Amino acid sequence: MANIHEARRTAAMGTAVALAVAVLAACGGDGTASEKTDRGGKGSASTDAGGPVKSSPSGGPSPDGKASGEPTGSTTDPQQSADAYDFTPDPEKVPENAAQARKLTRNASLAPADWTPGMVKHDPYETAGTWPVLADSCVWSRAGLPQHVLDSYIRRIDVPAKDGKGRVRGSVTVTIHRTAEDADREMKDTVQESFRCPGQDLGGGQRLDGLMSMHLDQKDIKNADATLFEAGKYTGGGSGGTQEYVWTKSRIGPVTTAVSVKGARGYETTDLIRLAAEAGAKLLYRVETELK
Repeated sequence: MANIHEARRTAAMGTAVALAVAVLAACGGDGTASEKTDRGGKGSASTDAGGPVKSSPSGGPSPDGKASGEPTGSTTDPQQSADAYDFTPDPEKVPENAAQARKLTRNASLAPADWTPGMVKHDPYETAGTWPVLADSCVWSRAGLPQHVLDSYIRRIDVPAKDGKGRVRGSVTVTIHRTAEDADREMKDTVQESFRCPGQDLGGGQRLDGLMSMHLDQKDIKNADATLFEAGKYTGGGSGGTQEYVWTKSRIGPVTTAVSVKGARGYETTDLIRLAAEAGAKLLYRVETELK
């Protein structure tokens, strides 16, 4: 029975990852997504799949399918997608101290209306200058910034309860490392945390269970050097029982961005993935703008 349960979890994770890849790719490039509103007034982010593909600031695909700036008839590495992410931060724009890092994290972060109209500040709204630590007991706590991190900044933003649906809790995080290698190590360590602790205590009566994480294939990533996706179950005060949970983290050079979305009554996993992908794309676009 345990093997069957694990197989079902893995299959569910595979489906969620496939959807995340599709949504993340659609939300890539300029970090925008069209907003559609149903007759009930509930906003939902969706991408316009009907229009032509436009080139992105990162050298994304042009309407003829060629990567931006690629000469006609040029040859490309068959191991690399024609529109693979190719961006090098301007060394002059990369933060070298805490003050420069704090400026970038604030500029790149999202306010509620930046994420999706109708979202609101959570209380507490901001956390800055601390670092999450996952103990051997799988309980999270916060400590001072490690040496390899110049700044880390969190904003908590919610979708308020409305029309019979519960309150969705979201957060966006921007972290500046001293080097790209430090940021890459954080990405790799993050995946290992879900294997070490598939159940995690967030504190304040909040808990995650059944966590599974994986790196997305580089050929599927259009707006970052690397991206990972995590999904599981969330319970906590006011959650209305066990809900879905999704989390994504990406890296551009020495900067990592993360988006978490804790579900609520009336929301499907697909709703949460779209919310996370939209915020993630906007964060990455802002980070790239700050670094170019």
